[in-house]
Amino acid sequence: MHSQSNWKKKFAMIFSGQLFSILTSSMVMFSIIWHLTETTGSASVLMIAGLVGFMPQALLGPFIGVWLDRWNRKATMMIADGSIALSSLLLGAYFALGEPNLLFVYAVLLIRSTATAFHAPSFQAAIPLIAPADQLTRVAGWQQMVFSCSTIFGPALGIAVYSASSLEMVLFLDVIGALIANAMLLMVKIHQPKPETVQAPAFFRELKLGWETFVAVKPVVITTFATAVFGIVFMPLGMLFPLMTLQHFGLGGYSASLIEAVFSVGMVLGSLLLSVFAGKLKDTTFMSLSLILIGLTCAASGLLSSGAFAVFVVLSFLMGGGAPLFNGPYMAMIQKSFEPEKLGRVLSFVTSITMLSSPIGLALAGSIVEKYGVETWFFWAGVMVVFTGLFIYAQFRRKSMNEGPAGLPGA
Repeated sequence: MHSQSNWKKKFAMIFSGQLFSILTSSMVMFSIIWHLTETTGSASVLMIAGLVGFMPQALLGPFIGVWLDRWNRKATMMIADGSIALSSLLLGAYFALGEPNLLFVYAVLLIRSTATAFHAPSFQAAIPLIAPADQLTRVAGWQQMVFSCSTIFGPALGIAVYSASSLEMVLFLDVIGALIANAMLLMVKIHQPKPETVQAPAFFRELKLGWETFVAVKPVVITTFATAVFGIVFMPLGMLFPLMTLQHFGLGGYSASLIEAVFSVGMVLGSLLLSVFAGKLKDTTFMSLSLILIGLTCAASGLLSSGAFAVFVVLSFLMGGGAPLFNGPYMAMIQKSFEPEKLGRVLSFVTSITMLSSPIGLALAGSIVEKYGVETWFFWAGVMVVFTGLFIYAQFRRKSMNEGPAGLPGA
């Protein structure tokens, strides 16, 4: 299926197109959030924007895999990118004519999130159709590099274009990015597997089986619900970082984009650190250390004075560095705990639990930040994350002492 002489050329074309698309999308998302921060200064507005931009991916996630097995993956990617481009074009035109109302902005964010919910998994499902099996890890590295570069440079480029011209210019660049990505995809042939004869999906039966398989492994249950608590308090920070820069430190868009960049650089370096030291500590030890580091840096950020922005930059870098130390070992724990034929159902169930916890945090954060200030959320979120990390450490230390080495592999 895979020609050794062609698959690298295909990926070079696909990734070059996706780089433009992901980069311009990153520019747009940060620019919209900064625009809302600058023009409204309202935490509630930011939380609603986060909610409508997040819920489609959370709600559709468990079911999209079933649909993608029946659809053409290349066509799905192109339609999703085209939908994102159309939404950017409409919002850009609206801004060119005058300030759009918030409902229209929310609707655009909803469309973008829905399209992304289809684009990302269809891209992942297409990769094995192009690359040889023994090259998938290398391709994953390329993909991570594209994503990392986009998340590091996207906010800075977005705020540069936004400050030098306007938000509609950023949105029109996103249209061009999507068109480039689709043009590159058009030039690549992706083998589409013949659809198998399958029964209509019984979602409730699959959900029941996923639940029964999931709850049978108590260490994963404990960690997943701890992760849900983490999501409630930490997820809103993604929307609150710009507000912290504007309201608490009194700085502008370039400073806000710097925070996004150093957080992303921290994530990249944290991933490298994990790859070097993986296996030298238990998975749960990595996760506990990650949460304690994230919690301490988050709480410390909430205690900073308005003149300590440089310290906030350092803390944001360390916070980003701690994130991969949780995500990687947590996924490894799940992969080691379930048979491959049941893993997909369990992952869908775990994803639903962890993702659906985030809207709770978004709903809570708006009113709390409006009343007590953004730094208050940073502090108490950090305290909660530290306690979550200590809880995981205590649970698995006790389990290790009681059961010895016969517990969860790698835990």
